[in-house]
Amino acid sequence: MSTTEESVAFDSAAQALRKYADNPSAFLALNSGTEYFVAPGAEGFVAYRTSGRYLVQFGGVFGPEGEQEKLLNAFLAFARDKRRTVCAIQLQRADADLYARCGFTVNQVGSSFSLHLPEFTLKGSRFMKLRNKISRARRSGLRIEEAALADVAAEIEALDRRWLRGKGRHVKEIEFLVGQCGGPAQGERRLFVGRLEGAVVAYISYSPAYGSRPGWLHDLSRRDTEVPPGVMEAVNAQAVETFRSEGAEWLHFGFTPFTGLDPDVEVAAASGVTGWFMRFLADHGEKVYPSASQLAYKEKWGPHLVLPEYLAFHGRARFGAIWQILRVTKSV
Repeated sequence: MSTTEESVAFDSAAQALRKYADNPSAFLALNSGTEYFVAPGAEGFVAYRTSGRYLVQFGGVFGPEGEQEKLLNAFLAFARDKRRTVCAIQLQRADADLYARCGFTVNQVGSSFSLHLPEFTLKGSRFMKLRNKISRARRSGLRIEEAALADVAAEIEALDRRWLRGKGRHVKEIEFLVGQCGGPAQGERRLFVGRLEGAVVAYISYSPAYGSRPGWLHDLSRRDTEVPPGVMEAVNAQAVETFRSEGAEWLHFGFTPFTGLDPDVEVAAASGVTGWFMRFLADHGEKVYPSASQLAYKEKWGPHLVLPEYLAFHGRARFGAIWQILRVTKSV
């Protein structure tokens, strides 16, 4: 594909997301390295990556409701021609029902967490510890600013390198299920950085969220290991106040795998074996994905909405497909 064709594909995908996406994490479909499937005569697209003999598809079908099943079946035919099997991650409940109708085995894989900004407040005893952490960080001399990536790129790259070293030499940056700094979609993101003694020691990148709960997605975040407690919370609190002042409706904390698993939200096409494996990872999978620390951070803000998200396999569930999803996200 030529550079011009890639640009056209990206622009079309971005436009379709703004028009049709109802997944709070949908903007991650615009990450560098993602491929887009489109079908003649159908509006919208499917975002995916190839891993082994699987096409790992992200976030459902981004298209008009009446076209989604047609587009999904076309994608399945595309996968058969390539001798690949489709699995999908981060499906919403409406997606789960669609995929079940199209022959997928579907299981809950985790949950997403969201704040309704017009009713959010840090007042009250429930948030006393959070307020104290934020105050402590600010008293340490923390300065928070919204910045353009171009102005802080070198500092962000240096912080990323320190962050990775602090995680250990075998840790790789997770991809596909989180955002990025840079790439063709950077102009639509918001970046808030925290400085101590003039140096960037923390940042949070926010991506736009579309659909029935529009606002922002609390996305990629990093901090130095040797910073006062509450730095990340202080950065997010300032971003929340900025978004509220602009009239934003929602702040989405996004998807955390292996959390909030509930048999009552499984669909009829669920696999008992896969459900057991998800619960096993919830109890023992911290080395695969840092769910516990993510969940603790999200829950401390008192989310107003917790929604299940799903994993789907075309045909019967396969542990090989779960492994490929972990590989394509660089979780293993």
